Amino acid sequence: MSFNTKMVSKITGATRRQLDHWDRTFLIKPSVMEASGYGSVRLYSFNDLIQTKVIKTLKDAGISLQKIRKAIWWLKTNMPDIEKPLLNVKFVTDGTGIFIITEHSKEIIDVLNQGQFIISVALGQIIEEVKGEVKALHNERRYEVRLMGRNYSVILHADTEDGGYWVECPELPGCATQGDTIEEALSMIRDAIGGYIEVTGDTVKAQKAL
Repeated sequence: MSFNTKMVSKITGATRRQLDHWDRTFLIKPSVMEASGYGSVRLYSFNDLIQTKVIKTLKDAGISLQKIRKAIWWLKTNMPDIEKPLLNVKFVTDGTGIFIITEHSKEIIDVLNQGQFIISVALGQIIEEVKGEVKALHNERRYEVRLMGRNYSVILHADTEDGGYWVECPELPGCATQGDTIEEALSMIRDAIGGYIEVTGDTVKAQKAL
């Protein structure tokens, strides 16, 4: 499963500008597909989502990117067995410093400064939150589209790779389209149903008669 920049932004709360900056400065790079030039697509893995959410949570707590980088560098230097710090450790911050609790020790390691703890970045909680967001995106949503005095049942799906949504009308085989927003997707499927009926009107009438 992979996610483009638009979906990563929607799931983690990080802006597309932040994601672009974090990629270009090697803070968190997409592991499925990197950008190869202007207009190219970045594709992130689920683990990338978790790491991005950790960074966003620390940023929201008032920690600068410089301090986040310093904490990651410290872990990689002093604990080389931890391959991906943002996936394998628990961060605690007071809004000024970052404190780290590893799986190998119950002691709190003061990476930056002393202070009172005000927020705990629990990896398990973040994973569950991201799982919930991903699940919500993949849940099918059913809508009714009214056209020419008749209601048509359509199914909306989130498009994790291209972004936005794609929508289909099961009772009209092959009738499907997409849109950047739910509203646009539903408007597009309404037009698609109209075009389908116009092109295959006789067939549709025969189907209704059956």
